[in-house]
Amino acid sequence: MNFTAQDVKALREKTGVGMMECKKALTEADGDIDKAIDYLRERGLAAAQKKAARIAAEGVVLSYADDAAKKGVVIEVNSETDFVAKNEKFVNFVKDCAKTIIATGVKTVEELTAAEYMGTGRTVSETLNDLILAIGENMKIRRFEVMEGVLATYVHAGGSVGVMVGFDVADESKADTAEFKEMGKNVAMQIAAMSPAYLDEASVPQDVIDHEKSILASQMKEDPKMASKPEAVLEKIAAGKMGKYYKENCLVDQEFVRGDLYDGNVKGYVDSVAKTLGTEIKINGFIRMTRGEGIEKRQENFAEEIAKQING
Repeated sequence: MNFTAQDVKALREKTGVGMMECKKALTEADGDIDKAIDYLRERGLAAAQKKAARIAAEGVVLSYADDAAKKGVVIEVNSETDFVAKNEKFVNFVKDCAKTIIATGVKTVEELTAAEYMGTGRTVSETLNDLILAIGENMKIRRFEVMEGVLATYVHAGGSVGVMVGFDVADESKADTAEFKEMGKNVAMQIAAMSPAYLDEASVPQDVIDHEKSILASQMKEDPKMASKPEAVLEKIAAGKMGKYYKENCLVDQEFVRGDLYDGNVKGYVDSVAKTLGTEIKINGFIRMTRGEGIEKRQENFAEEIAKQING
């Protein structure tokens, strides 16, 4: 057996499939969890999207835009406990880090920590260490991403998810209107709620498309009604079913969640607002960042990790 009980548990959490099926899938995949997920999907036992991994990190994700500079940043700063994440000094530090990123143009966390903090003559790293001493808990700046242009932001549930979305607007004076700002926030909330993987069909990598088509083809082979059909026919049917994948995973193709405002997809909603404003509006990109995303370890291990990073 090339897997452990923890692997079975992890596969169950990612797919929602029963223990025995997870064990069988891991056996067939020689212990490779990603291959086991594909095995379960091919048999129609697991959903196309993996469930989010359990998160151990606390802290906050902030989405901040400077309209005058036409720049924005989504930043994640971690702490050991949720209590500290709600501390006013901690929240203000995160906001000031975002402002520093925009003002200085730093590209990496390392460059940010070495930058001067808000005209104080001290570095961001020194200020963070002061905050750690004052609050008595380890913290670290984990990551950030920057966007430029006409931006809209949204922060969900006190910093659990931060979103920034960029727009191309033919008449940028319309970006100052209440209608545009409401539209921007609604699209950002859509991204927070529905977690699209891509902007549009053109943004989906070919290897992802090929992989999804292979999954669809395998699912149809498991269907007795499809098993007798020629390979070429199955490939065409799989290609046709990709429309559902795009609708679920591409922002502009997703059904707009605020059905009370617009009945249709996100692109249609944006187009309807553009028509009302008498201009053209196109979504050109977005950032969605989840607090603790990708950290799959116990809280005490996370605390140990950030302590090591802070202490060098």
